[in-house]
Amino acid sequence: MEMGRGRWVARCVIIPPAGWFGRLVWLPLGMPLPLRQVGEALLARINICGGIIKSHCMDLGIASAESSEQQPLSVSELTEHVKDLLQTNFPSAWVEGEISNLSRPRSGHLYFNIKDESAQLRAVVWRRSAEKFSVELSDGMEVICHGELGVYAPRGDYQLYVRKVVPKGEGNLQLALQRLREKLAAEGLFEKSKKKPLPRFPQKIAVVTSPSGAAIHDLLQVLQRRWRQTDVLVVPVRVQGSEAAGEIAAAIERVNRLQETIDVLVVGRGGGSLEDLWAFNEESVVRAIFSSEIPVVSAVGHEIDVTLSDLVADVRALTPSEAAELVVPDEGEVSSLLANLSQRLTGGLRGRAVGARLRLNALASRKVFRRPLDGVHDTSRRLDEFNSRAARAAWAVHRAAKNRLSGMVERMDALNPLAVLSRGYTLTQRISDDALVTDSSQLEIGEQVMTQFAHGKSISRVERIENES
Repeated sequence: MEMGRGRWVARCVIIPPAGWFGRLVWLPLGMPLPLRQVGEALLARINICGGIIKSHCMDLGIASAESSEQQPLSVSELTEHVKDLLQTNFPSAWVEGEISNLSRPRSGHLYFNIKDESAQLRAVVWRRSAEKFSVELSDGMEVICHGELGVYAPRGDYQLYVRKVVPKGEGNLQLALQRLREKLAAEGLFEKSKKKPLPRFPQKIAVVTSPSGAAIHDLLQVLQRRWRQTDVLVVPVRVQGSEAAGEIAAAIERVNRLQETIDVLVVGRGGGSLEDLWAFNEESVVRAIFSSEIPVVSAVGHEIDVTLSDLVADVRALTPSEAAELVVPDEGEVSSLLANLSQRLTGGLRGRAVGARLRLNALASRKVFRRPLDGVHDTSRRLDEFNSRAARAAWAVHRAAKNRLSGMVERMDALNPLAVLSRGYTLTQRISDDALVTDSSQLEIGEQVMTQFAHGKSISRVERIENES
């Protein structure tokens, strides 16, 4: 169907319920015990665990009938042992009965008896627990209580420390709800880490609800007012009754199988009693929401109504109207935001342009831009000076090196033996071994020698040897 107002048109497609809805499966759940059965269960637990208790009593010093030796205990010790035994075997219990002798002292605690036709049990509600109760307790009220069993030592009474109270009319549903909630919580279905975020600007929204209820009307009205760019896909289901849970679960699964992309899935209905909203507490619906690949918004009842669908959904809306506010933005707010961003962007760009112009003017006013060649000329002049200084330094280094080389040549010439020969001296060597002759005793008569002159050589024979005295 098409809905239009002004310039907004939202396409709402209703999928007719064919034969695709699943079957509702009821799981059997336990029931609270009457007071008489609490006592019988305690005795049965003691009988079943007789061997253990007997051993426990012997450890505590309580003599058996067969034992002739008895070790007496004090009343306090015995009471404490009974208290430990009771709390160990009955950590918690659900008890149904009638309230009587209700007392409300100034401390804020509540004291009363729970009774039936054949037994009664003392009960205590501490102030912190009493402040959380949503029901006002009174004498004669039929209730179901949940708590821990304990012993009040000063009187030797065993009593129930109550943590939760529900009226008996709603007790069975509340008990089933509590147990299912604990089961699903243990499986991790309510963990925040597994919740998916909602898209900021969804284009297609699917709504699983009754097509004739007020919830869909309120949701569409809010969508029309807030955001006009979204298509709405309405999947009609029954939202209460024995068939409702199966239809809701199947509808969620079908939306996830659609070929067209759905951005957000809203599941909900208007307010009602616990029985009216029970379909949204069914395990099949909770698991379907948990398995949905599409982000799910649960919008069941009013603010005070909390269902398991609310806990497992990615986002909980207090009402269907709030669900519409959560899944789409407000067009006016987005327009204001865009206008604000546009103004900020314009102002920012204008400011950057002005700043750039000021920096450019400051740069242009500098000397380097007004007389750009001055620096080139100064650098050229310094290069000429450096070149002249380098040439002079190189010439000085060359001249000093030349002088050192001349001195070295003169010293080498003075040490050159050929220079000595040029002054008339000679060198004499024996032909036999080329040994240099420096003394006449090195020669023998008839031995050949070679004489080296400044220019040329001669070979001669020793005829006579004269030794200086």
